[in-house]
Order: sequence, then structure tokens, then C-alpha cells
Amino acid sequence: MNALINLLGGAGSLLVVALGFGAIIFIHELGHFLAAKWARIRVLAFAVGFGPAIVSYRKGMGLRRGSSEADYHKILARPGPAPEGLSPTEYRLNALPLGGYVKMLGQEDLHPEATSADDDSYQSAPVWKRMVVISAGVIMNLISAAALFVIVFMIGLQTEPPKVGGVVPGSPADRAVAENAEALGIERPGLMPGDRIVSINSRTPASFNDIVLAVAMARSGQTLGVVVDRPGVGEHLDFRVVPDTGRMSGLLELGIAPAASAEVRDPGPALRELFTQNLAAAGLPGVEAGMRLVAVGGQEPENPADHLGRVFDESRGSPVEVVFEGEDARRVTLTLEPTPELMTVNIPTAPRTVTPIEHLLGLVGVMTVASAEADRPGAPSGTSRGYEQGLRTGDVFVRVGETVYPSMAEGMRTIRDHAGRAVPVTVLRDGVFADLSLSVRRNGTVGFQVASTLERRPGAEPGVLVAAPPRNKADRDGNPEPWRPAAAGVIDQPGVRLLAIDGREVSSVTELRSALIEATRGADAGATIRVRMSLPIARGTPGAGVVEREWSLDAGAVAELQSLGWLPPPSLGIFEFERTLLRAEGPVEAMRMGVHETHRVMMSTYLTLVRLFQGTVRVEHLRGPVGIAHMGTQILDRGFIWLLFFFGLISVNLAVINFLPIPIVDGGQFLMLMYEGIRRKPVPVALQNALTLAGLALIGSVFVVVTFYDVRNLFGL
Repeated sequence: MNALINLLGGAGSLLVVALGFGAIIFIHELGHFLAAKWARIRVLAFAVGFGPAIVSYRKGMGLRRGSSEADYHKILARPGPAPEGLSPTEYRLNALPLGGYVKMLGQEDLHPEATSADDDSYQSAPVWKRMVVISAGVIMNLISAAALFVIVFMIGLQTEPPKVGGVVPGSPADRAVAENAEALGIERPGLMPGDRIVSINSRTPASFNDIVLAVAMARSGQTLGVVVDRPGVGEHLDFRVVPDTGRMSGLLELGIAPAASAEVRDPGPALRELFTQNLAAAGLPGVEAGMRLVAVGGQEPENPADHLGRVFDESRGSPVEVVFEGEDARRVTLTLEPTPELMTVNIPTAPRTVTPIEHLLGLVGVMTVASAEADRPGAPSGTSRGYEQGLRTGDVFVRVGETVYPSMAEGMRTIRDHAGRAVPVTVLRDGVFADLSLSVRRNGTVGFQVASTLERRPGAEPGVLVAAPPRNKADRDGNPEPWRPAAAGVIDQPGVRLLAIDGREVSSVTELRSALIEATRGADAGATIRVRMSLPIARGTPGAGVVEREWSLDAGAVAELQSLGWLPPPSLGIFEFERTLLRAEGPVEAMRMGVHETHRVMMSTYLTLVRLFQGTVRVEHLRGPVGIAHMGTQILDRGFIWLLFFFGLISVNLAVINFLPIPIVDGGQFLMLMYEGIRRKPVPVALQNALTLAGLALIGSVFVVVTFYDVRNLFGL
């Protein structure tokens, strides 16, 4: 039943988006129609939708089923003058009511030679009037977009504030140092949760989306000025940040996430029960959707979610008490273990693709299967395919292709290299080796959730199993560059199991980190520690040899270790985003905000095209009709006001794209009219035909490419 409801709901959302998109195109054509009437150009048809006419109206003939065009021409063919009051314009409602078109005498985009010498034809109108007619569609789109934005800002748009909720370790935002940090007594680098960004590149962001867009539209290597208001600091912090290419988006990013509210998100009625079960399994029994976090570590601040990071970091690894409260005032008190902070490095896994890997001085875990159980309630989507091929939760990859004891980056890269083929693997499961052949999809995935041996599971062997230290990392542009981490001085092969640090036994990454920090405490100039380890187990070998080696760490490595803190457990990533209301105080301000937003979106669209040619935005980031429809259905879930805002964005984008200097679109037609106005003669028909074909080929190619990426993204191919 839930599946049927979701299907019907999805179809209804898609219909709403399709009708809205059609209305935007209709308004565009309405602009052409009104301008043509004003210019006294004969309009043969003004159609809503495409395909055969369902009903039509023509003055002098009335309303009728189908088109009146055939009968109209029969009347004109009769001897004598045409009946008085018979209009040349037919108003049609076509079978597919998505968009529309205007047909004028002597003007057909696909047939430039179809001209007319009549006084009321398109060609007979002065060039400046034809320019008005050609540009009227774009102008109508901009006017309608501004009107939509005015409505949106009069009512109010709920969106994420320009506030930092999380910082990705190792990201540009994490590495940045404020230029005035020393003067303000701030020692820790990077942006912090709770920071409010008041300016980015001298522009004031109204929402978190403004920050994302400003960063994505930056030039590659450009340094952005980021001004931050931090609670408890008397002055603004001035950062200079160079964005990196994001692993998932492929766009330039700072590495920050929106701020979270204190309210546990609600996945909807269909998934609410499963969500509660998953919360209990993740260590949050009793917590339900809609509850609020009211206390952290014995404190009850206004928004406890803002203080999670600080309280857990200050815990020094000790358990932290958190309190949730429901609408019925029922409270749930839980004690949670902090998560040890690790180091992060971006490892290239494919051309222009990087994967952030957690490590300790270059010690990285061997790739494992986090989840492959298809029969477990709440199992992540896509895991059944890996389960069917023999993978099980907790499997350790001893070999993937030719790579032995691969790290996550190595294993994912090898699997991706076998896209569309089978890859042989060997896994270690409960002390037993198992050989499997995994079928890899064309998108380079098998169908399981990946993890590493740094994430210890109950029942695992003592010690920490590690892969070979990475030999390169990604530079700012995602390209590999040589890297020799500190771990390369002690680990010379994959599959080593670390057993003890300076005599202190370790059985998890938390214990390993604590032992390394303790062994190097106070050693500001560097330290040499003893590491006991077992060498890799090979098939047919009864056991592994245990050896002890010395590991020399320089001052930089020691400082990195000593700076590591503590983080909230992943299970606390369950909160709704914090919201702010963008609303005008009156109609005048709403109009100002609407015009400003129209201009901002228009300039951003042009800048997107520039960045497309510069390479910081890629073709796969663009969206065609399929992608726009899919985005619209998702945005509809955020409410009707967000849908109006989305249609405003689409309307501006349509105006910009339509007025590009490309043959067949309005911009190309406008350029040819400029030529005609300057040379006092039209562009030769043969050249118009050639340009039309070139324009069709270009638009058709772009349509095919963006639709391909739309479908691929939609189905996760």
C-alpha cells in the first residue's frame, strides 16, 4: 500500500512540475504573441501545448473540436471577399499541454525560406519591431520570474541560514587560518560549527545556498575572502580560502555543511517506524522522529545541536549525556561514547575523482564490507546485489583483482577499473578464506556498503589490520601527487596487524590512537616508539610472525597526533537543518528582493556557462528536462513556496539560454536581425539554413548529453 501511495504521489508531483514547466514556456510564447499583435504582424496560430488540436477558437468561426484551419482556408478559397470579422488567428489547446508556440506569417525557425511579401507578414515589419517581437519572450520570462520571486518573498521562503553546521576534516574550511586569529587569541585553525558567514567575496549571503553557489562559481585556484561572525569572539574573523573540488559533487567546495536544528528529522509516515528501529540499532533507543535535543553534557543551551561538537571534544573521550524530549514532554536520557577524531587525506580514485580517507599518520585500514545483508530490516539500498554474489557483513578483502589487502581507495579504484566485468576477490571471514567473483556494474559498483578495519566490529581479531600506506594524495585539482606519510617508515607491506605501541596492546583504532598520543606526549621535537606487529597471513601458513620495529616520528607528525580531538558519534547526524525565513517587510522590499534575485540568478546562469568552458563546472552538472522534472518533484516536498521559487529559477534560466547567440534560439535570431539592420539586407537564406542546421545539431547534442547524465543520475548508473 505504501509503495502504491508513493507511486501515485510521485506521479502527481511529476504532473504538477510538468504543468508548471509548460506554463513557463507558455508565458514565453505569450510574450512573442502580444508583441506580434502590437507590431501588427499576422499571427496564424497561438497554441497551448503540442500535437494535434483538441479544441480551437477562431473569431468568426467560434469554438470547435479539433483545428479550424482547414475550414478557414476553404472559406478564403471561395470567390469574393472574406467574411467580415473572420480572424486569421487560431487559438488552440493541443493534446500535450506542455508549453506552446506562436506561428506568424513568414516566420518559421526551421524553414527560413518560408517568407511572405504581405504587408502584415513578419518580413514586412521594421527590423526594430521584429527585434521587440523576438526578445519579448525572454522579457516575459524575466518579468514572470520577478513576479514569482516577489510572491515568494512576500510570503516567506524557509531555507538554511548562512551558518556552518559541520566542517569536513582536511577540507579547505578546516585548514584555513584567519588573518586576524593571532590578534584575537584564536589558536585552532579552520571554520567552526556555529560560525555565521557574513560575507563571501564581498557579497552578503542570505542563505547557505548562496555560499554554495558563490564557491562553485569561483575560478579554479581563486582565493575567496570569507568573513565570519563567531559566537564569543568580539570581532569578525577574516579568512582567505582556496576551494577544492568536491568528491561527490565534482564542484568547487569549502567543505562545510549547513547548521542543524535540535529537532530529529521526520522521514514521513511510510518510513517512520523503520527510522525509529534504525535509531535504536544505532544506539539511540527511545528516540523518535520529531523529538528535540534539549540538553548536552548537562547543559541546556538555546540550540544544543550547535554545542555538540564542542561538548564532545571537551569530553576527552569520556561518555557524554544527551537528553531528548518529545511533544508530550517525555524525556529520553542517553549516555554516548565520543568518536575519536582521525586525520583525513584525499586520495585520487579515478580521473578528477577523489575519496577522503581516514588515517593515522598514514596508517589506513584494509577495505571491509560494512553491510551486504539483503534480509536485514533497514539494510541500505543496493546491498542485496553484493549479498547475492556471496559477500557478507564484516568480510575483510584479502585480495581485489591483483591488489592484496587493499585500502578503501585501492579497493574502490580496482573495482571501478573492472566496470562492466567480473573482478576476482578473496575475503577473510571468521578466519577462513573465501574466493568470489563479483560482477561490477557499468558505473563501477558491486552493491555493498564499504568500510575499513579502522572501524572495529565485535568479534574481530586483536590488533589493528592495516593496508600499505598511500604513496600519493590528491592535489587541489584532484590530480595525484607523491606523498610519503609517516607510516611509510614502519609499514612496508599491506596486511600487517599492529599489536602494541611501546608495550601497550591495541585492539581498535581508538586504542591505537590513544597509545600513539600517550607515547608521544611532550615530545615536541619528535619521538621514537616501539611497534609490535604480526606480518600478513598467507594461505597455507599456520600463523604470522610477530616482529618489533622502531618508528621515528618528526615534530610535525607528533603535533598532528596531539591536536586530534573527539567528535559526536555518527548516530547524532539525525537532525533537521536549521531554517531561517527570507521574507520582505512590505511590497516595496519584496519587489526589490524579487528584482535582485532575478538579476542574481541571471548572472549566475551566465557564469555557469563561463565556468563550463573553464572546467570548474562539468557537463554532468547541467540538467535537462528529465533532471529538471526530478529536481522539481524533490523540491515540491519542501512546500509550494519552494516550488514557486524553483519555477522562478527555471524561468530565468530559460530566458538566459533562449537569448544565447545560438542559431534557432531567440538570441541567434536577434543577431541576424542586427545584421539585417546594419547591412540593410537580411542574412542570405542559404546561410540561414546552414546556421539553423548547426543550431539544431548543437541543441540536439546538448539535449542528448544532458539527458544521458540525467538518466544516469536518476537511476544511479
